[in-house]
Amino acid sequence: MPLPLYLLAMAAFAMVTSEFMLAGLLPDIASDLDVTVGTAGVLTSAFALGMVVGAPLVAAFARNWSRRPSLLGSVLVFAAAHAVGAVTTSFPVLLATRVVAALANAGFLAVALTAAAALVPPDRKGRALSVLLAGTTSAMIAGVPGGSALGTVFGWRATFWAVAALCLPAALGILKGVPAGHREEEATGRPVLRAELAQLTRSRLIVVMLLGALVNAATFGSLTFLAPVVTDGAGLGELWVSVVLVLFGTGSFAGVTLAGRLSDRYPGRVVAVGGPLLLVGWPATAVLATEPVALFVLVFVQGTLSFALGTTLITRVLYEAAAAPGMAGSYATAALNVGAAVGPVIAAATLGAGALGPLWASGLLVAVALLIALPLLTGITESRGGDALR
Repeated sequence: MPLPLYLLAMAAFAMVTSEFMLAGLLPDIASDLDVTVGTAGVLTSAFALGMVVGAPLVAAFARNWSRRPSLLGSVLVFAAAHAVGAVTTSFPVLLATRVVAALANAGFLAVALTAAAALVPPDRKGRALSVLLAGTTSAMIAGVPGGSALGTVFGWRATFWAVAALCLPAALGILKGVPAGHREEEATGRPVLRAELAQLTRSRLIVVMLLGALVNAATFGSLTFLAPVVTDGAGLGELWVSVVLVLFGTGSFAGVTLAGRLSDRYPGRVVAVGGPLLLVGWPATAVLATEPVALFVLVFVQGTLSFALGTTLITRVLYEAAAAPGMAGSYATAALNVGAAVGPVIAAATLGAGALGPLWASGLLVAVALLIALPLLTGITESRGGDALR
């Protein structure tokens, strides 16, 4: 894999640390800013919503920019938003900084996904995407638990400062390592914007985006509220939240690695096997959450399944949107984050029934994915050996 791909993964590490770190900081933020934990959970949805809206807008606006300044500008804006968030005492201001950070993250990811796919041969998009997303899962293993532990010891604001600081070496890596090729040159032979947007009318693309959104909604719904699952559901201390996040992150890294090996050749098999297992896993986690050992094992398994399935589906978005090379990354980003915006809202609504409500909600979201989306695939994906999603 080319070196610039790993530099993009380093930037993704900093950004996704921020996106996921709230899972361990929500109780502290809620207490400090005098809001409920459910209200604080809106910060996650606001971030995801900003990415849903921002990805296509930024991608369309910056189609003719060179990739290096697009990526560099996104990282620097992201860092500035976290610096403001670290000093504010107002929840609305913090909410606004999350939206700004999300727009910057959306711009980065939309360009980075397309750039990653362009750095490798056409039949290795899944491998390239797995390297880029390894930066996100590394954040789950090291960045998010580290941020949670830092927040527990020094307060949530210290974690925001740490994310801002992480952006600086990432920006330097982009400046030094990403080719400065001009988008005008890259755009030779590229379809006009209207033709790229017209790809969104294709049923195959819509179905795969739907699947990705539903699976990611389930993932983010439970991940956002893992802290109360650990402290209230399992009755463990706050420091155990970091342990659980490490387990989930380790599982997600395993899932992305697995998807990197299978998503290009066997996407249908990943969905056919991983979907039902994921469906069973979320209710099982809710039932066994009071048993710490079982909780730890299931969190790892669910992290693996969620990211193996989610990465495979997002890879298929890139394949299905191949005729929209300038916008394909934004479609993948939007699919990913529609779920990330909706999942925590649905999960928050279940907190009135107890800390384990989000786990049941995640199971329901996966069930919807299997009942509604998967049957639609049978009539539209019959090429290349009959694998679903092909």
